[in-house]
Formats: sequence, structure tokens, C-alpha cells
Amino acid sequence: MKRMSLIMSLFFLAGIFTTPLFAADNFNLSIPLPLTGSQAKFGEMEKRSYEIAAEEINAAGGIKGNKVLLEFEDSQGKPEISRAIAEKLIDVRKQPVIIGDYSSSSSKAIAAVAEERKTPYLVVTGAADDITQQNYKYVFRMNPSTAYYSSGLMTFLSNVVKPKSIAILYESSDFGTSGAKDMETQAGKMGMKVLVNEKYEKGAVDFKPILSKVKAAQPDVIYMVSYVMDASLLMKQIKELRIDAKLFAGGAAGFAIPEFIDNAKDASEYVVTSTLWCTMVKYPGSREYAEKYKKLYGDYPSYHGAEAYSALYILKNVLERAKSWTPENIREAMKATDMLTAFGPIKFEDKEGYQNQNFMDTLVLQVINGEHNCIWPEKYASKKYIYPIPKWRERK
Repeated sequence: MKRMSLIMSLFFLAGIFTTPLFAADNFNLSIPLPLTGSQAKFGEMEKRSYEIAAEEINAAGGIKGNKVLLEFEDSQGKPEISRAIAEKLIDVRKQPVIIGDYSSSSSKAIAAVAEERKTPYLVVTGAADDITQQNYKYVFRMNPSTAYYSSGLMTFLSNVVKPKSIAILYESSDFGTSGAKDMETQAGKMGMKVLVNEKYEKGAVDFKPILSKVKAAQPDVIYMVSYVMDASLLMKQIKELRIDAKLFAGGAAGFAIPEFIDNAKDASEYVVTSTLWCTMVKYPGSREYAEKYKKLYGDYPSYHGAEAYSALYILKNVLERAKSWTPENIREAMKATDMLTAFGPIKFEDKEGYQNQNFMDTLVLQVINGEHNCIWPEKYASKKYIYPIPKWRERK
């Protein structure tokens, strides 16, 4: 007996025993998110949304009787930290599936670890095209890639605005670069001439040198791919410089969350943006989730929250169908996913150079009377779009 006790103690001291994934009918899931740093607003929204989903799932009996217990790891929006978290969750915690994080760069870092360790990873918001273009077997993405973000916006431009020229401004991140590249391609297909194509560094405080080029070029559309503080500052400085255009448009991200309106104030009015989801869309549970979030936190969530909320339901669906909760069986169940969530339809396909990629319709929002409203496609619209938009001197 003493010998067995000594062996157990030595094993414990050597670090062989780690926190179990399953204990007392619990399913412990650690999720990496940027809870501090420049992307913390997104991380906070996603964390709250995961928690709402977990509470609902547990109230309905959990996952196969297991109560979902969430933990969150702060990646700070830094890929090297995201990678270290993924390594810890897989190698030490023995977590058989990874979901989460926010940015494309952090998602790429986790994807590389997950594929290397043969552990399924559900990408929730990372949008850079190449995340699901690596022939990875274990990496699945529920959100459309950047190349598809603008599909709804492009039909709005083609049917309503009919522009002949465009200026493209973008942040020098994976998301910004891939979004700008896609818009350049789409503009060419539409016959729009790209008059300005300018990159800027994240966190810039003076966009006036770039905007002076835009003002001189006089494009029909000014299209920006930015996170929230840059998005707000761009529009405030566009207003200050009185740069008029037929349309100001954002490539989702910072333009699609309530903080954009809070920060840009009246400079946000009439701005349109691509988005992947809105509170008015008629997916099952979508409106209920949005209202619950607003009741708890005072504002409606953006698509980032809906993605996180739905990701936990995807995982529930996968785990309930999996033959066992081993990484390989979870991967097989993930591959067979075909479901409708509050975020929209989820089906992981191999096509157009992507692997395990979900494809879905994208929407367009417009700020009308200080609020985001879904305006396109018209079948999802909560309000009629406003176009033409007034010039700055015509606004009150």
C-alpha cells in the first residue's frame, strides 16, 4: 500500500497527472480569446456569447448529460500566445477539440498546432482566406473567408449604387490585406477603376495624408477594411476633410459593431458595411440570442457574438454525433456537420480551393438614425436603404 502511494506521489510530482477533461459528469472546455489588448472588445463579446450558450445548453441537460464548464485563456491577440495556449490545451490538458480565438493571425497559429497534433479545431472568426487553403484535415471554419465577406455588398453596389471608381483603404493585418485584395478583384469584375489603394499601420492616428489622396481622386466609393478604432477615426477625419462620395463602405469587422457608432458619432451615419449576421435575420434562435445579449449587456451583439454563441451549439451537435470523444472521431463528426444555427447554415465543404469551409450568404448593414439596420439582401432587410446619401454640407 505504501509502495503504491509512493508511486502515485512520484507520478504527481513528475507532472504526469493533469487536470482531466471529464470529471464528475463535466465537460471542461478552455477557449482562447483576446481579453486584453486592442482586440479585447471582440474577445469580451465572444466570451459573453459563449457563456450565454453554455448556460442554455446546461439548462437543457448539457452534452450527453455532461455539464459544460468554460474557461478562457487570454491570447492578447498575439499569435505566439495563441500557439502556446493551443499547445497547452492539447499536450497538457488533453482537450480533444479546440474552438475560438478571434483574429486571422491567431487562428492561423492555432490551426498549425491543431493540424500537427491531429486535433480538430473550429475556427470561429478568423477570416483570412489561406486558413482553410492549406489542405488541413483537422481545421474547420464556420465563418466565410474574407473573399466572401463582400458578396452581399457587391450585389448592393451593382444593383443600387452602380459606381465607376473606388478607393480602398486597409489595415496591414491578414484580415485587412486579404479583404483589400478581394475588393480589388471584385472591383475589376464590376468594371470599377481602383483610384487609390493604400495600406496603413494598425493604430494610426492621422489618416489625413492618405485621405488627401482620396479627396483628390474623387472616387465614387470609399471602401475601408479596419478594426473599430481605426474605422471610427477614418470616418471622423473623412467628415472633417469634407470628402464626399456616393458611398462610404466597410469590410465588416470594426464597422459592424455598436462601438463604431459610439465612437464615430454622426460621422457614422449612412455608412454601409458587409456583415455576416444581423439581429433581424430569420435563423432559429437568432433573435432570442440577440435580445438576451442586449438585456444582459445593454447593446445588441455583432456577428462576432453570434458566431461564438453558435460555435458552442456546433460543438454540442458534433459531440452528440461522434462515436466517441477522441480527436479522430470528433473530426469525423465535424466533417459530417449539416445544421442550421442562430448564425446561419453550417456545412463544411471542400471546394474552390478551400477545405472544411462553410459557405453562406453575407448581408449589408447601414447606419440609419444612429443604429445599424440590415438593408440587403432585401429579403432580410429591416429598413429600406438610404441612397443617394447626402453630402456633408447638406447634413444637419
